[in-house]
Amino acid sequence: MVDRRFIYRVHAVQRMFERGVSTGDVRRVLADGEVIEEYPTDTPFPSRLMLAFVNSRPLHVVAADNPLGDETYVITVYEPDLDQWDATFRLRK
Repeated sequence: MVDRRFIYRVHAVQRMFERGVSTGDVRRVLADGEVIEEYPTDTPFPSRLMLAFVNSRPLHVVAADNPLGDETYVITVYEPDLDQWDATFRLRK
């Protein structure tokens, strides 16, 4: 992932600012996290929901890869809510 270019959608940047999430946090989720959901029909590129714990904080990142451009689009970033996710933050309620 070192050579990839990361493109942050406006929505992702807004959410990162609101939630105190850094680009380093996002890169860590994308590098070390696990894919917990896949969205193969998303356009223009299939996307995925990833989970990682950054400094004990659970973070979800939705991202999509453009394989032709070696680019990763960061679509949104959030801390999962226990009202909507199980205790592992891997399964929706």
